Amino acid sequence: MTRIATVFGGPSPEHDVSVSTGLQAARVLPEADCLYWSLTGDWYLTSRDLELSDFADGVPRKSRRLDLVVGPGGGYRLGRKRLAYDVLVNCFHGGPGEDGTVQGIWDMAGLCYTGPGQGASSLGMDKLIFAAAVRAAGMSTVDRHLVAPRFAPEFDPPYIVKPRSGGSSIGIVVVDDYPTALAVSRSSPHLTDGAVIEPYLEGARDIQVAVRRYPELELSAIEEPTRTNQREILTYSEKYLAWGDSPAIERQLPVVLPSSLENQVRAQAVAVAELVGIRGISRVDFLVHEGYLYVNEINTLPGSLAVYLWIDPPRTRAELLRDMIAEALANPRVLNTAGADGTALRGGGAIAAKLA
Repeated sequence: MTRIATVFGGPSPEHDVSVSTGLQAARVLPEADCLYWSLTGDWYLTSRDLELSDFADGVPRKSRRLDLVVGPGGGYRLGRKRLAYDVLVNCFHGGPGEDGTVQGIWDMAGLCYTGPGQGASSLGMDKLIFAAAVRAAGMSTVDRHLVAPRFAPEFDPPYIVKPRSGGSSIGIVVVDDYPTALAVSRSSPHLTDGAVIEPYLEGARDIQVAVRRYPELELSAIEEPTRTNQREILTYSEKYLAWGDSPAIERQLPVVLPSSLENQVRAQAVAVAELVGIRGISRVDFLVHEGYLYVNEINTLPGSLAVYLWIDPPRTRAELLRDMIAEALANPRVLNTAGADGTALRGGGAIAAKLA
């Protein structure tokens, strides 16, 4: 039997969403252990039967502390016992669970995991570099620049200010002038790692679609989430109550689009997925404004893994999770040492000569 663990939580503003995703995955994978990454950065083995409220005040009772060891033979250890897993199901959202940090650690520990690797995770999370890559690939994005005193935008206000690296809508604000943008970038805890600015597009529509590339390339139904306040952006609640099937949230799923626009959305979603190099399920978000389609961002680990979007073609949560596990096992990360055969060392001469 394949040894599986769902991994969730993390020191991230999206910690709570991740806990929900992880516990849902654990219910669907009855053989899986649950590994919890706390807000303080500690690891724990927890019961698979816990509820969301058990995590509301921190680490659940009876959780057992783990160590994560990197290097050959590394991995998760409970005291002296190594917990040998064939694959980790990555249910993190935002922060070091989605930006490539934990992926790099897992690679060094020799652990197999679902979702994108370190490089793809970093590219997908960095909004500034992602937008540049999309433009270089010939697709359109809104103007997006770094928030800094020497980089005043050339486009007119109002502006949207976003964390350069962050998920969901956390930390995103709409401002009416650049001095306010600068002030927000200095004061918000969500913008300490950098902020980007882009024009606020009045009346823009949000369009999103999920993509996976295993066992074959496949796209979900297309959704148009509904904003409760057209002067703002999609809020945290609007995004993450949606996959909880809250009756208070309205969404058009599937949304009816003109065939030309639908074809464009699907073609560009595939192009973005290939550009980033996704594994597992990603969600590509677009903006439609005055007849133009803009790639907004990619969520390489969307809330609840975007399973609610898979109504056409219909895919169950269990089917999607099992396919992600099979994909990870079929494509383990192998560190490349080709060319490091000692030739440059044997003929390199003395270090003293190189310092002269």
